[in-house]
Amino acid sequence: MQDYLYYKNALKEVSKPCAFLDMDILNQNINDIAEYSNYKNIRIASKSIRSVAVLKKILGSSPIFQGIMCYTADEALYLLDNDFDDLLIAYPVWNSFHLTEICKRVKNDHIITLMIDSVEHIDRLEKIAKQEKGMFLVCIDIDLSSDFFGLHFGVHRSPIKSTERFMAIVNRVIDSSYLHLDGVMGYEAQIAGVTDNDPNQHVKSRIVQLLKRLSSNTLIQRRQNIIQALKTKGVSLRFINGGGTGSLHQTTHEEHITEVTVGSGFYSPRLFDYYQAFHRAPAAGFALEITRIPVPNIYTCYGGGYIASGAAGEDKLPQVYLPKGAALINNEGAGEVQTPIHYKGNIQLQHGDPIIMRHSKSGELCEHFNCLHLIQDGKIIGKYSTYRGDNQCFL
Repeated sequence: MQDYLYYKNALKEVSKPCAFLDMDILNQNINDIAEYSNYKNIRIASKSIRSVAVLKKILGSSPIFQGIMCYTADEALYLLDNDFDDLLIAYPVWNSFHLTEICKRVKNDHIITLMIDSVEHIDRLEKIAKQEKGMFLVCIDIDLSSDFFGLHFGVHRSPIKSTERFMAIVNRVIDSSYLHLDGVMGYEAQIAGVTDNDPNQHVKSRIVQLLKRLSSNTLIQRRQNIIQALKTKGVSLRFINGGGTGSLHQTTHEEHITEVTVGSGFYSPRLFDYYQAFHRAPAAGFALEITRIPVPNIYTCYGGGYIASGAAGEDKLPQVYLPKGAALINNEGAGEVQTPIHYKGNIQLQHGDPIIMRHSKSGELCEHFNCLHLIQDGKIIGKYSTYRGDNQCFL
């Protein structure tokens, strides 16, 4: 972990607010993720990165990293135009313009795989493929959430909750002249995306840890049953995708999994401080500038209201990272134009000094900044453009 003066000195000539990427830590995180892959391929979740340059850096660092999981169709098309291929769109696409464009790209031998989970999706794709005299690559998204004592533990994604329903979709796809079954995905969000080691919520964390253990047993068996059913049918797939940053330790050890998706682990945002099984240093952050000192120990900064998505709560606020001991003020939080910080430490903060912050979730920070300033060995060595800096906005 670097100290306050390290980032203060590195960013002294950079206009603030600004976002930065610590390249020394990013390189270490990339190496660690590759090491923990258990020789499975790692597909990069672009939603957690949102920078073409960073995506290319990760992909070029090791042959373990193969393919991108995109979050929208127009993002996938944009990445294809920037020399990426093997693009899996994580969510179903319905828009006819996007589907038509994707169908044209697939006809030109590009790999863009669409997510499906229903007959309605299949009917939609067949109609457009027939019009374009083409075809689509598809991936079936299976539900891996759990229900305990009336509690839905997981996220509401796919309606495919049984092997029977899954095979009904499989049969429909393989009987189609316009679709090719490219892969299967099951995202165990309740394992990969739920914190379970928050020191401020000890009882809740214990309950989540128990639910994770119970859910892990059932989802592994459910995924195994589905893959066995496919083998019985004689269906061959290019990939079987699972997991996320928070379940890398578990999903990579499932026999049938061929690739695991990782995104947040590269930047390591605030939420990943509270996982039992994941410990990486934060590579990405942002700096605010002190512009007011209204009373002693209160330092008001310009900007800062970069709130993460999801159910509203304190955990979606950015975190004051440095100097140590500094914190947001409860009744003001992080403001769009100004953010007051409380600090009573030994460092003598002045007007113009930075406050170093971390975003709660990975990738979303890039929606607020045109670039990531690259820090290495305590110096700015360049910058990487974000999607926003490329004049792209996909959601």
